[in-house]
Amino acid sequence: MALNPLANPKGVKLLCELCQKPAFEQCTQCRVTYYCSPEHQKADWLGIHEKICQLLIPLRTPMPTLGSEDDRQHRKNQQLIRQKQMIELCRTTGQKLLFEGKYESAVPAALAALKFAIQVYGLSSIELVPSYLILGEASIGLNKLSQANDYLSQAQWTVLKTPECGNEVKSRLYRNLGLLEAARKNYFQALSHLSNDVYHSSCAYGTDDVQTSGGYFHMANVFYRQNRLDVAFSLYNQVIDIWNNYLSCLVDQRTHKPEVPTGLIGQVISGDDANDVDILDEAQEAEAIQVLNAILELREQQAVQNASIMCKIYHTLSMLHFILNDYKQAEEFVSKAKIACENIVSGDPEMAAKILELSKAIEHAETSAL
Repeated sequence: MALNPLANPKGVKLLCELCQKPAFEQCTQCRVTYYCSPEHQKADWLGIHEKICQLLIPLRTPMPTLGSEDDRQHRKNQQLIRQKQMIELCRTTGQKLLFEGKYESAVPAALAALKFAIQVYGLSSIELVPSYLILGEASIGLNKLSQANDYLSQAQWTVLKTPECGNEVKSRLYRNLGLLEAARKNYFQALSHLSNDVYHSSCAYGTDDVQTSGGYFHMANVFYRQNRLDVAFSLYNQVIDIWNNYLSCLVDQRTHKPEVPTGLIGQVISGDDANDVDILDEAQEAEAIQVLNAILELREQQAVQNASIMCKIYHTLSMLHFILNDYKQAEEFVSKAKIACENIVSGDPEMAAKILELSKAIEHAETSAL
């Protein structure tokens, strides 16, 4: 993370990675990244540069012009692949930081993704929108609402002029517009945008998909702020149901197939590939942790708690930590689920059986890990 002071040669313009002002210091590890101050270098390091420092060297080192046309084309193709991989890495990191509430650190990651997207796709491409959305949401988290509006307006303009824009991007745009209006306390407009989010997400993924559940979650938050608790908790319950069903499938696959790599969640693929597992990225992992724990905290604050609902929340969190190989946390939540299940007035044999099966799976996994 050390810096190397620079004396720029005449005619050479080196710009700060974050603010694009004249840079006079250099990262000593990659030597292809520049900053106007130690403060901006530290912010970039914490946000994204630590992950991509060495990956930037081949991307920012001029390609040799020697060799045949085939050799030059091969180098260009490899460069393009690296750039696209960098876009995905920076976006994923930025989204993860948002879910963790690290808004300041999300900005450098989103800016890096935006720069590479411009290099690959041009200034007016729909591929720039995900980066604008991360920057917009980070600005909302930092309470810089005017700046957030600028980023989201740019994203909205790009979406509107791109007829072929998919429902996935539209969903994320409306979600961010909803978050902006909620921050402004314009709750009617916020709910309108979030309804559009749920519609487009449902078109893209289905009404009961975890991707769509984020829209339900944010709508519930708006209703909660309006003190419309019945509607809010109904939506929170829907989010829990979606995650519970989703994670139940993953646990079933986990206990019958080779283990999912540490720290990642598997995604169930429907249809002919129903037995395959596709790994979700760390941003989606962070979303699961943030959303489920937020709902748990709200439920535990209620004076009167529904044992059946609490049982399902604890069971869902236990499955999540089991998938993440955090067996200690999984065991703690499954114990709470057992107690809550015992307190259900009419009883729930099906849930009791699921909890027992999960408890055995956790115990087996802990034993295997020794």
